[in-house]
Amino acid sequence: MPKALCLISLVASILVVVLFGADAIMGLAGMEDVAPLGYASLLMDLTFAIFGLILVFLSFTTYREQR
Repeated sequence: MPKALCLISLVASILVVVLFGADAIMGLAGMEDVAPLGYASLLMDLTFAIFGLILVFLSFTTYREQR
């Protein structure tokens, strides 16, 4: 069960990074109308992407220790 929770956390954090990363990139490229979150705030996008990457790292290292 702990392995499954680590994998779920890993997948969820990757989705957060992809979502907020795509929003930041599309917003900076001038495509605000097709950005996933409407490019509300660059600071918010970067903050959530960074914390998502931290969570990816923590989830991966915890999963590796479970093996």
